[in-house]
This record gives sequence, C-alpha cells and structure tokens, in this order.
Amino acid sequence: MIDKQFKNLEEQIEILKYKGMTINDEEYAKKILLRENYFFLSGYRYPLMKSMTDKHFLEGVTFEEMYSLFLFDRAIRNVFFKYLLVIENNLKSIFSYQLSKKYGYKEKYYLRSKNFTNDRSKQRQVNDLIRKMKRQIRVNGSQHTATAHYMSNYGYVPLWILVKVLSFGIVGELFSIMKYDDQVAICKIYDIPVDEFSNYLPILSNYRNTCAHEDILYENRTQKKIKGTIYHKLLNIEKNEDGEYVKGTNDLFSLLIIMKRMLTYDEFKDLSLELDKRIENLEYNLHSIKIEKILDRMGFPSNYMQLANIERSDSDEE
Repeated sequence: MIDKQFKNLEEQIEILKYKGMTINDEEYAKKILLRENYFFLSGYRYPLMKSMTDKHFLEGVTFEEMYSLFLFDRAIRNVFFKYLLVIENNLKSIFSYQLSKKYGYKEKYYLRSKNFTNDRSKQRQVNDLIRKMKRQIRVNGSQHTATAHYMSNYGYVPLWILVKVLSFGIVGELFSIMKYDDQVAICKIYDIPVDEFSNYLPILSNYRNTCAHEDILYENRTQKKIKGTIYHKLLNIEKNEDGEYVKGTNDLFSLLIIMKRMLTYDEFKDLSLELDKRIENLEYNLHSIKIEKILDRMGFPSNYMQLANIERSDSDEE
C-alpha cells in the first residue's frame, strides 16, 4: 500500500491545476484550502469531472465553482439540520406524553419492562434500552439543568425531561420496543402507518448525524429505502423496470418527503423556500455544469418545489 504523502498548499494548487482546474486567484485558493481542508473540499469535485475514469476537470471548471458546491452543501446541511431538530423535539414531546399518560411520570413507573413489547426476541433490547435511559438519569442528574432540578427538588426525573438528553438514535430505538398499541397511537398523530414510521426513524437519525458531523449531504444515499407515497405519484416521479421510483427512495429527496409528512404545512413551506434559495444561489455560481446535474445527484426532480404546495391528504399512502 502506498502512503499518502503530505502536500503543502502550493502542491495542492498544482494538483488541481494539473487536473485541469482554472485557478484565477492562487492566494485566495490557498486561504480556502488552509481553512477548509483539501481532502474535504476535493470531495465535491466529482460532478465537475469528465468521468469517473477520466478524473480531469471539465473544460472551464474554476476553483470558485467547486468551493460554491462545498458552501452550498454546508448551507443546505444547516437548513435540514434546523428542521430535523424540530422533528426530533416533536417526537420526544409526543413519545413522552404518550408513555407518561399511560404508565406514569416517575422513572420507577415508566421504565418498567412490562410497559414495553412482550416479543421475546426483543427482551434483551428492552432491558438494554432501559439501562441506557437509567444511565442518562444518573449521568445528567447533576449535570443537566432540568434533570438536576427535578432530582434535587422532587427525587425523580419525568420522561418529558429525560427525553431532552436522549439521542435521536435512542428515541428511535424506544419506539421500536413500544407496545404496538402505543406505536399506533403515536403514528395516528402523524397519519403514517407504523411500518413506514418505524423505517423513517433510523433514516432521520442517519441524516441528523450526517448534518451534525458536516459530512457530504447533497448526494448522500441511505441503505434503507422508503416506500412510494402519494407525493411520488403527484409529482410524476419516474419508475424503473421493476416498478420502483428512481428518485425519492434513499436519496436526499426521500428525506424531504419524510419531512413533508412529519412537519406542519407552514414549517415545510419555510424549509422548501430556504432550500430553493440555496439552490438558486448555487445555480448562479455554476458555469461549467447545469444545476440539473446537482439536482439529479440529490434525487430532486425538476418540479421539487411543488411538494411544498401539496396539502396533506387523509392518507399519505400511494
């Protein structure tokens, strides 16, 4: 295996120029490379290359163009992250309300194993998750303001406080071990079938982590796929030979569809407008490729903005 050798800023510039990139201001490019990291910035070169075999840049590609794509991804990461946090907060609020109402507001009541699924294959998962949640109470009992307040003044931590310190991943796992009746009650609030809702939670968690850790978002693909919805149908998303939608199943557009189903109409409208503004800004800064090439890598159809104007129907099933 050949080791990757350190390259100074001048050498990094030369590599980009050798591959056909136009660099109009080398000092500016050096400053950006120093601040943003050559490795991470070059991760946005692929749409600007001739092909995956000929890894030279297309004619006329500039450093500013690649940096614009980098900044675009950062901008939409921030937009998605903001609304993913809204969904996360909503889920935590709804979960805690449902379980507290039914099983009590003290952890000695709501954390009983009998409150969760009696599926024998999930008993180890139930016990593990209860331990994780009890550990969060111990760890945050003196560190987190709200949990410390309840522990010192009342001697317990209600679930609506505990959920604030639980990760999105644990919240998703919590849903997976709930009794079916509790799952149904929660899914009715969203008008989403239990099986689809169960599939959405790990996808949302995956994207939340992608955004939080500043990984490449715009062309991210998830292992899990979502089922076709009425939105796929209304937007006339193309299907392949197997009858599966070619967009909106495991790409960024699939995340947008999930968020359409979980946010309010006004929240989703705001999200869509913010995304559209970033897309328009990127289009202005692209010169060697069309914006459609980026939208395609995002899984976005050309009529993606119509999604914001579709009213929620009585059922989101196709």
